[in-house]
Amino acid sequence: MNIEEIQAYCLSKSHTSEDMPFDDSTLVFRVCGKIFALLSLEDSLSINLKCDPLKALELREQFSSITPGYHMNKIHWNTVMLNGSLDNSIVLELIDHSYQQVVLKLPLKLRKELL
Repeated sequence: MNIEEIQAYCLSKSHTSEDMPFDDSTLVFRVCGKIFALLSLEDSLSINLKCDPLKALELREQFSSITPGYHMNKIHWNTVMLNGSLDNSIVLELIDHSYQQVVLKLPLKLRKELL
């Protein structure tokens, strides 16, 4: 997947916004102001995604292109290398999972707006 495809997919999710608060090479996607994805725009394209801790461990064992989150809490975040080694459907599923993990932690009032 390329940057534009990932950007369009993330932005297609309800109540999602994007910004670049950290630097000029990291695009951040938020749901209701909470980060669910950080897309690196540098040479080695990658995305940091929130993940259930047990699922994160399983994914890291199963796929060499999924590692503990770079500059993130290693328990709750994975870095996914977008080098073509993962099928696009897996990447989209991981984005969906990250979005859902963040939505689950939102206040009930906001969660109801997203349903």
